Amino acid sequence: MKTLTSGQKVPILMYHSSSNTAGARFRQFTVSPASFAEQMAYLHREHYTPLTVTQYIQAPSQRASVLTERPVILTFDDGFADFFSDALPVLKQYNFTATLYIATSFVGGYSSWMRREKEIARCILSWQQVREIDAHGIECGAHTHTHPQLDTLSLHAARNEMARSKSLLEDHLGQPVCSFAYPYGYQTVRLRQAAREIGFSSACAVRHAQSSPADDAFRLARLMVSADTDLATFAALLSDTQNTLLAARSLYLRARTPAWQLVRRSSASMIRYFSGGTK
Repeated sequence: MKTLTSGQKVPILMYHSSSNTAGARFRQFTVSPASFAEQMAYLHREHYTPLTVTQYIQAPSQRASVLTERPVILTFDDGFADFFSDALPVLKQYNFTATLYIATSFVGGYSSWMRREKEIARCILSWQQVREIDAHGIECGAHTHTHPQLDTLSLHAARNEMARSKSLLEDHLGQPVCSFAYPYGYQTVRLRQAAREIGFSSACAVRHAQSSPADDAFRLARLMVSADTDLATFAALLSDTQNTLLAARSLYLRARTPAWQLVRRSSASMIRYFSGGTK
């Protein structure tokens, strides 16, 4: 065991769906069950120790650190039901933990927010499955209620999205929910402050880089694992290879993050203005 130094880099990996099927617009956000199993076997073989996001955030302040020489953090966004059927058994096989971020409005239903990706019928976890996942030592974090682009909402609406997901998860799990992930990775200074004020101790963005204890706990860097991430690329993500991180950033920007971020925000502002709302 060792303590975490300010200069130590820790990979926080971001997954979405463990699936063999997806349309063209969502494919990059899936990892096949076979590939996921291969990646977890690699972590086990190379003596990586997965932590939850909250364990990672709390470690520097704990005298008895849970960190080992090779920490890694596995995160899963959205709350797809295939986490329960395909990812969880593999995690249990190696006694690995992870952090699962859940968009609470869709629990027990389908991915109706994914109209742009034409994937509105992907099954979402049930509340019973969420409780079972929690019982297996997986951290369940909040991912808003309806999965909006938070930076296009009024601050009041954004806070409600964040707080409602936290409250619902806490009601169903009977314990505090400490970590949050911004949908699509979109975040601002005001959103980071809101997450802190609502009572979270951390929030994950994307940023396509490894994390370190010097990072803002409400803007944690993550690396996306995609359908095209072969084992060599996966190993490079873990070792902080610069060319691989640049490629991961390019992939994510092409896959989901619109290049016209200003247009998104401007359009949303115009809609609020004409409807009498405020930013």
